[in-house]
Amino acid sequence: MESKLLPAGPGMEEEDEAISFLDSVLEDEDASNSDDVECQSPTSPNENSTFPADPKGESESDKGLLMRKLVLSGVLASEEIYINQLEALLLPMKPLKATASTSQPVLTLQQINDIFYKIEDIYQMHKDFYDKLCPIVLQFDNKTTVGHLFQKLASQLGVYKAFVDNYKFALETAEKCSQCNVQFFKISEDLKVKGPKDSKEQPQSVTMEALLYKPIDRVTRSTLVLHDLLKHTPTDHPDYPLLQDALRISQNFLSSINEDIDPRRTAVTTPKGEPRQLVKDGFLVELSENSRKLRHLFLFTDLLLCAKLKKTTVGKHQQYDCKWYIPLADLVFPSPEESEPIPQLHATPDHEIEEMKAKISVLKSEIQKERKSNKGSSRTIERLKKKMFEYESWLLLYSPTIPFRIHNKNGKSYFFLLSSDYERSEWREAIQKLQKKDLQALALSPFELQVLTASCFKLRTVHNVPIISHKDDDESPGLYGFLHVIVKSAKGFSHSSNLYCTLEVDSFGYFVSKAKTRVFRDTTEPEWNEEFEIELEGSQCLRILCYEKCYDKSKLNKDNNEIVDKIMGKGQIQLDPQVVQSKNWHDDVIEMNGIKVEFSMKFSSRDMSLKRTPSKKQTGVFGVKISVVTKRERSKVPYIVRQCIEEVEKRGIEEVGIYRISGVATDIQALKASFDANSKDILMMLSDMDINAIAGTLKLYFRELPEPLLTDRLYLAFMEGIALSDPAAKENCMMHLLRSLPDPNLMTFLFLLQHLKRVAEKEPINKMSLHNLATVFGPTLLRPSEVESKGHMNLASDIWSHDVMAQVQVLLYYLQHPPISFSELKRSTLYYSTDV
Repeated sequence: MESKLLPAGPGMEEEDEAISFLDSVLEDEDASNSDDVECQSPTSPNENSTFPADPKGESESDKGLLMRKLVLSGVLASEEIYINQLEALLLPMKPLKATASTSQPVLTLQQINDIFYKIEDIYQMHKDFYDKLCPIVLQFDNKTTVGHLFQKLASQLGVYKAFVDNYKFALETAEKCSQCNVQFFKISEDLKVKGPKDSKEQPQSVTMEALLYKPIDRVTRSTLVLHDLLKHTPTDHPDYPLLQDALRISQNFLSSINEDIDPRRTAVTTPKGEPRQLVKDGFLVELSENSRKLRHLFLFTDLLLCAKLKKTTVGKHQQYDCKWYIPLADLVFPSPEESEPIPQLHATPDHEIEEMKAKISVLKSEIQKERKSNKGSSRTIERLKKKMFEYESWLLLYSPTIPFRIHNKNGKSYFFLLSSDYERSEWREAIQKLQKKDLQALALSPFELQVLTASCFKLRTVHNVPIISHKDDDESPGLYGFLHVIVKSAKGFSHSSNLYCTLEVDSFGYFVSKAKTRVFRDTTEPEWNEEFEIELEGSQCLRILCYEKCYDKSKLNKDNNEIVDKIMGKGQIQLDPQVVQSKNWHDDVIEMNGIKVEFSMKFSSRDMSLKRTPSKKQTGVFGVKISVVTKRERSKVPYIVRQCIEEVEKRGIEEVGIYRISGVATDIQALKASFDANSKDILMMLSDMDINAIAGTLKLYFRELPEPLLTDRLYLAFMEGIALSDPAAKENCMMHLLRSLPDPNLMTFLFLLQHLKRVAEKEPINKMSLHNLATVFGPTLLRPSEVESKGHMNLASDIWSHDVMAQVQVLLYYLQHPPISFSELKRSTLYYSTDV
């Protein structure tokens, strides 16, 4: 907050003098406290020659000794940081007390004592512990004892009880003082914390509120290090009973104060003394003035605030700028029939989204290769990370399509785009839950709004936009491959309904709907028993949403012209690699609003799922060469291809997401078995089967061919041809390659090509463009049979390799080409050589 926002009046010169005086005292204090922590921090066991860095080949005793040394070194490093934080917190206390006796005090003595209550005692207690532990650890051996120090520290935890009891009051006092006094606001927003003594780190700027929370955070984790020490201390060691006693004291203390500790400070006090709690926050895309803007939305107990991060120079504090706010008493969700349609927004073409994913995956691969290289330059990695951040930010901004509208009944509407119905439901439910309380109309003054907006930065729970480049290097990269999910059944519905489920997984930082069960009509206990194969792209979480199907066409959402179905429940689970990567199915249950959905899942790697495996039996059609099948059938195009395409064109060509939405795996397997057995009932099965299962069967057929439809022999030529820049040369090459295909392959490819073009003609209805269809079918028709030996998938995360991008572009070229005739191609053979 800047002083220019405050009205000028008598006494402003005296205030400026008080600020200058206070600043000078703070600088003096900072200099005098710079050498408080004298002991050198043993940051690594390698710094002490008596402790080898590699414990291999040593006795259990030596290993235990090394582990205790490592734990204690960590304790010292942590204590040094904590002591520096307490020092920074105490730094303004003395000058504040000095000004309290002047004619222009910043705070009264009572306010100072309330805010800094027990901080000096806590600081001294940890400083003494650190000073005694440090020399012991530096000269550590099997006979060294430290248990008495931890026992003494545990016995002094009572001082924390007094701090915890006063914690909320201290925060409220500091908050009120910040709102009433500009000098204190500036001080409390910019306290400097020194880095470790041996490091070259510059002092960090931290708020007073954040530092006041440090003792709470510290005491709640006091038992963790004792557990670690006991784990690596022999039971006959003199330290063992002392550490046990320290752990017992700490556990008893924590159990006595746990209910008094708020795990996170999420409230700001209004000038009237009323608490305003932060309930939820997150990044959303707002549609404003016909363009997409990334916003940070903050839901408080009485209002919804929309903010954006201000651009700041290096070294400056990040701050939020409030775009608008709505009191919850005035916030309404317009019903579909009440909604005014939004101005037409240019939707981002799916192929641009997919191309951006491709670029991100290529950059990710380059970063991984750079890290593995001995010559890996940190500057190169940072440059690649910066570029990846730009691409991911673009993806986050332009991929959401699900509308979320809120309206101020006294003013205008605001419109957001989300990537997940789950997320939309979470925001709606959180707001509606708060609206059940007795809410009063309110209006914030400019000063109140400024204080509230300033508090958002420290109150926020979501610190970064959800993108890969913000993850630490040691964080899980997620799963890449295929997740097989069987949605079995659900119980707990209060009345009979038409019920179905959808499955969402996270990908590239946002969630995407991947599968949908059939509607189970008029029941309270649906039994779907449907299996889906879901492609994972760095996924870490699976969400299941349960809906009641609405057939009332009056409930159309004017934002996207789709009927709004009611969410009955939703839930999610983390995808634990150790659980899902086992060969066996893993059974699980998600509970949601009293509803229990039972499902099973297992994971298979991308290499295993996409590996082309020739069938051992040559009597069927799956896994059998296309030339063998057409010769046996005496046909130009395999029967399975003709029948699946005919059924899709008959009743699925307007299906939203046809070929993209997963069909039920059990239905697909049933169709596969029927085609392989040449069953007489196949036509009946096709007419009764869900259209997505039929589309999935066609994709599976091409995927399981022992070699790709466009052949292994021509694969590299296709890759080279699509890379040509000259249009005429590319045309000659790409047509020449088609002529070089065996007749059954060419006839089948042209038959499929014309079908996909007809599907794309219905894009306004089915949302499947030529680019979408090329993305789905390109790798399936071109991916070589020997993927591993050719090194096309070197990294687990390299789903969108250069080859995959090129495979998509090859099919897209032919889809965008004017109609191609088999007879004309063959006639042209007279003028061209067929050698490749």
